[in-house]
Amino acid sequence: MTRLEGKTAVITGAARGQGRSHAVRMAEEGANIIAIDLCHQIDTVPYPMGTEQDLDATVALVEAAGGKIAAYTADVRDLTALETAIRDGIAVLGDIDIVVANAGTLNDTAPLWELTEEQFQDQIDVNLTGVWKTIKASVPSMLSHGRGGAIILISSISGLTAELNVGHYAASKHGVNGLMKTLSGELAPHRIRVNTINPTNVNTLMIDNPRYNRMFAGGKPDATQTDALDALTAMHALPIPFLDPIDVSNAVVYLASDEGRYITGSAHVIDAGAMTPFKAPHLTAQGSNQ
Repeated sequence: MTRLEGKTAVITGAARGQGRSHAVRMAEEGANIIAIDLCHQIDTVPYPMGTEQDLDATVALVEAAGGKIAAYTADVRDLTALETAIRDGIAVLGDIDIVVANAGTLNDTAPLWELTEEQFQDQIDVNLTGVWKTIKASVPSMLSHGRGGAIILISSISGLTAELNVGHYAASKHGVNGLMKTLSGELAPHRIRVNTINPTNVNTLMIDNPRYNRMFAGGKPDATQTDALDALTAMHALPIPFLDPIDVSNAVVYLASDEGRYITGSAHVIDAGAMTPFKAPHLTAQGSNQ
């Protein structure tokens, strides 16, 4: 398992969830990890965000996998903080070969005209502008060494289709796919490949929290994820409620490695059939997956 041996990867949103999974999986393949996370709560986000303790746990897991890691707290909305963290990480681990712009949030759900200005702006600032700032802070290092590399932007199927009541989130993720298309052309002469991964629901606290469990359970008070499984499963053609973070991480490794050496400008979909015209053949009179 040495597909990324000797390469250095920047990963944002690395304290837990998908970001932690990407960090550990890439370390298993030999990558050095510059891990970045806000480690602070954003007021409009309705679930607990990662903490410094979570980032410390990521460090321990990467080291247990045999990887080298330098971890920093920085807000992707703050270009100066990002540039400082990345510069410090490069001093420890070397120039950047891979960027995984993973940091993202999902705040409240509502029709677009009912969202507050703060909700809309926070969503765009983190999920879209934060990706651009990650790119701006990382690409100079990739250009300086001339070895080429890979940039993987974590978008969503919400960035490829219409999803109601999360228009701010969908707009941010459509924007990420737009950044990818332009950047892939701009960086192709430098042998830097740029792609997005567009997953359906992933089993992290972004969907497994009281507010979203209650919503998917039809408003049931004190709903747990178990109560939400039928609705989550009904979103997909395959009989599953969500992906696990490792399902996305495996795609990250593939796109970052030489196995994906000629793939650029592509929006990769991992959706369990959520975007297909047929839905939920497994939900019959006999019941669901439970």
